[in-house]
Amino acid sequence: MERQAAYLRNALFDQGYLDEQFLQLEDLQDQANPHFVEEVVKLFYTDSVRLIQSIELTLIGAKKVKKECTQFQEYCNVGNVEGCIREFQEVKQEHAALKRKLENYFQVFHVVHLAREAR
Repeated sequence: MERQAAYLRNALFDQGYLDEQFLQLEDLQDQANPHFVEEVVKLFYTDSVRLIQSIELTLIGAKKVKKECTQFQEYCNVGNVEGCIREFQEVKQEHAALKRKLENYFQVFHVVHLAREAR
């Protein structure tokens, strides 16, 4: 079993999934806290999942703003004043939503960054 664990660990290094930071985490693990590395990895995944979701929402938001701007431009090009006014309101709403999502993203990003620096 130990040989299999060592093989899997080495494979993770060989495949580029692990680097020197993992070795540093292992150095911090001791008898008093034998699951230290596993706990740090779990925290990393918890934080990174939130970060990835925030990025995804932000990108979706940017697509929405772009779509609304394109629609607004099309209404303006054909001289549809009512469409321009309506679409401009949509642009403002999507812009505000994107701003909130980006602010949330950067809050999470800074927390993750500070947590990494603390390690």
